Amino acid sequence: MNHMMAKKSSQFWALLLFSIGVFMAQLDNGIISSALTTINRSYDVTDNWGAWGITIYTLGLAISLPIVGKLSDRYGRKKLFIIETVLFGIGSLLVAFSPSFGFYLAARFIQALGGGGIFIIGNSHILSTVEPSKQAKYLGLLGAMNGVAAVLGPNVGSFLLDLTGNWHILFLINVPIAIFLFILASMKLKESADPSPGRLDLIGIIILSFAILSIMYGLTNIDIDFWASFKQFEVSGFIGAGIVLFIVLMIYERALERKKDGDPILPVHLIKQPRFLMVLLIGALSGGILAGMIFIPAFTENVLGITAEKSGYWMTPLALAAGVGAGLGGILVTKRGPVFTVIMSGLIAAIGFALFPLWIEVKWQFVVSSMIAGVGIGVILGAPLNILATEGLKSDKGSALASLSLFRQIGMTIAPTIYAGFIARAYNNMDNLFKNDFQDVLQGNIAQASLSKDALGELAQIGQQMASVSGSIDSNQINEIVGSIQDPALKEVILNSVSEITKRAAENGYGGLYWSAAILGVLIIVASLVLAPLREKVSTPRAE
Repeated sequence: MNHMMAKKSSQFWALLLFSIGVFMAQLDNGIISSALTTINRSYDVTDNWGAWGITIYTLGLAISLPIVGKLSDRYGRKKLFIIETVLFGIGSLLVAFSPSFGFYLAARFIQALGGGGIFIIGNSHILSTVEPSKQAKYLGLLGAMNGVAAVLGPNVGSFLLDLTGNWHILFLINVPIAIFLFILASMKLKESADPSPGRLDLIGIIILSFAILSIMYGLTNIDIDFWASFKQFEVSGFIGAGIVLFIVLMIYERALERKKDGDPILPVHLIKQPRFLMVLLIGALSGGILAGMIFIPAFTENVLGITAEKSGYWMTPLALAAGVGAGLGGILVTKRGPVFTVIMSGLIAAIGFALFPLWIEVKWQFVVSSMIAGVGIGVILGAPLNILATEGLKSDKGSALASLSLFRQIGMTIAPTIYAGFIARAYNNMDNLFKNDFQDVLQGNIAQASLSKDALGELAQIGQQMASVSGSIDSNQINEIVGSIQDPALKEVILNSVSEITKRAAENGYGGLYWSAAILGVLIIVASLVLAPLREKVSTPRAE
């Protein structure tokens, strides 16, 4: 009886501490987006340089994920959780008091090294210490914390920035939380590990770090024109170098695995399995779907007419739905299994994002559609992929989860560039919209307006001016005409017509973006159907 109570108490403290840790790390990732412009101004740097505050964090995450996963398996998840928490707290403190932009970037990197592993350690601890019947529920709760924090971050950041006017406070709030976690984890968290023989694979860590750094740097340099970007050395050169380093790493790791005291940093025996590779592919696709959330504020601003200051708040319905979805994912895994749950997540996310171009015209429709998409995102964010990545494993659970998170991170890095390309092409096509649609839109607005004789006379002059232009009129000529209009009512009619054309361009761009996100959901379903028979082939021998 006492043993059962002690076990329940241990699980309670583990779930509480990991949930707070995950929430803290993920909240910070969203908070900075609301303060990026303020931070750039305080250091007097351009937006391009300022974006490195996020890029360097992404690079730090990508490098730390597989390393922390392996170290937590080998040396203990309690030890690594405490180290990660301390690193994150120190990094946050250094960011808050950064005297220069270079120091700020270095501090963000330290933050990433600390924050990147908390979610991995929490998941692998649950998978190693909690009985299988409860794993999905606990993983779902961690996923819910991760999903809600990701979208609440910009809202919390905006609120604190409005309240204090000081961006430093956004990072200082992490310090007392980190101290709280350090003290309680030292006292209450039970150790769990998968001890491995042999020395730590330092050479593998170095090669892996440079391989990931090279690939992620190349990916972050991809421009709006996705395929044309690969002609640049900053993209293809670094991605190519990273791939070569990965090949070198795999050769080295396989040789190390064959040695009696070898302990490779990568789970080589897993990477050889088609089943595990398919799980990694689904992870990358899920990262692409997650990236669709980034464009929600811009969608509400350009398509629904929400002001820029309030557009971030419209991510809240999706955030809350993602939290519900993560919990639902845990329940579905327990009742119907992880593959069925992943298929449902892909289906729900695909329906939600397809509704963006197909259905949304007013705000309440957006709320409904974004909540459906949020549920789909939340389901896949929690338990199912984590269980698929680690099922049948007696060791290397942290390494398996870290590999999955790395591929999800790669998907989240590539997808925004592809998505942004749809928006850029739509706005570049605005001249064709003006040529083909502007006259009809203008005539419709004139018919609804009560224009004076003077306004109608001025309109006739504008008509003659437009008729004298060789070829079709474009957006620049429209802007010149609008600037010369004297009558306020006529000016408003033409401005409204221009706004309608601009909105159509936005609808076309975001329509392509969210159709792409919906297609990723369909690809997740297809990949899951391919995974099902592969999983059946290897699950039995792996479980022995």
